[in-house]
Amino acid sequence: MSRTQEFRRNGLTLTKAARLFLSYPNAKTLLPLTAATIATRLALGKFTKRDATTLAVTLAIEPFVEWLIHVNVLHLGPRTFRGKPYELPSSKKHRLHHRDPRNPDILFIPALPPTLFALVTANWAVLRKPRPTLTGIATSLTLMTAYEWTHFLIHSAYTPKSALYKKLRRTHQLHHFRNENYWYGIITPISDKVLGTYPAKEEVPPSPTVKTLGIS
Repeated sequence: MSRTQEFRRNGLTLTKAARLFLSYPNAKTLLPLTAATIATRLALGKFTKRDATTLAVTLAIEPFVEWLIHVNVLHLGPRTFRGKPYELPSSKKHRLHHRDPRNPDILFIPALPPTLFALVTANWAVLRKPRPTLTGIATSLTLMTAYEWTHFLIHSAYTPKSALYKKLRRTHQLHHFRNENYWYGIITPISDKVLGTYPAKEEVPPSPTVKTLGIS
């Protein structure tokens, strides 16, 4: 049985889903990298208020960073320059994900190495000291791993058990099958609720471009 068949197979357990998740390159990169970063930061010790602030701020802004990237990068259509159309690879891959949401090979964060480089650079540019920078990177990596795992599980055949996961799965399915202009959050609906993209299902009409994102 292929990974895609197992991903879609009814009766998928959480254990099997986790084993399957660990077979993909992003998971193989993120999990050990996250663990190593956390271990390094713990080994350095000397936690200060700045570390606590870094942790709190990173947790607070993550839903909005996720929302902004989803809206302004992943849903960005082709642009014309000197008469030729150009499109970000991440946007193109995301549109393919909308067309085939149960294909596990195209649901992970695209271009992971430059994304990780940007994450490290942003933390260093803001914090400028090794310990709080590592705190920020470790927190960011943990959230990124949680994003990948949650997104993977939402699209799999795994049946939700907890009330929170049922809600996350339902709203993301609405994004994919009802209207692509709402319900952008993956690991939390906070950004959608604050930014006005978390309506009741009945308040939003079905979108004819939910699969194509308006690009034929």
